[in-house]
Amino acid sequence: MLFTSRTALHALYARLLRHATLCLRAEDVLTFLGRKLHGRFAGELLNDCRPLARRPREAWMKASWSTMYDKHGCVLRVETVIYEPYEFNVRRRGRRTLGWHPLPKGVAYLPRYAAVSAAANQRYLDALAVVDDPAPAHPALERVVQPVRDPHGRSSRAFNPAAAADLALFTAVLRGEHTLQGFRNREVRTHLFGPTAATDRRRRAQVSRLVKRPHLRGLVAKVPARAAGGLRNGGTPS
Repeated sequence: MLFTSRTALHALYARLLRHATLCLRAEDVLTFLGRKLHGRFAGELLNDCRPLARRPREAWMKASWSTMYDKHGCVLRVETVIYEPYEFNVRRRGRRTLGWHPLPKGVAYLPRYAAVSAAANQRYLDALAVVDDPAPAHPALERVVQPVRDPHGRSSRAFNPAAAADLALFTAVLRGEHTLQGFRNREVRTHLFGPTAATDRRRRAQVSRLVKRPHLRGLVAKVPARAAGGLRNGGTPS
């Protein structure tokens, strides 16, 4: 996979190495290579990370392995090397019948080598797919921590992701029950200030000002009752 710059790959690559080191087991190597662990297996399984090596992330099975490394700092490369092909099968004619037999060496079986290696690479990438790329979150975080102005020129102060009050606001807005139909001012102030705030007009005005801050940054959007087709009138996380 080609990245636009070294910076774009650097943060993600560090997270991939950490996940592969802490979460993947030696038994997963067999899964990558299309095998299952059984009691008669005799060989070495290794899930290794060597930061100073040319290919720092390797998963070994006997003399075959899958490896991940950053090439030239801007290419994330996953490749599989097969030195003992007899560990794999190929559909070919044996001495008597046509069936699945051990994969022999020879250029005639290069398509099978490629198929086995491509499948191993895909399984390796699938195991790493749970790791999120932090790069897209950086512009969103930058937008949150900067003050903005509303259409009337009034300033809206920035969010502080470490502040308890701002965290409480995001928690109230992003509650799971708001996913389908959004939220109302009443629900947010009840979550922030308790059931007694449901009828408090001062709290209602305060919550309106609080919700306006993420609204100005495009994090929530107001859904008019008419456009919602009878759904609740409130903000929905964008």
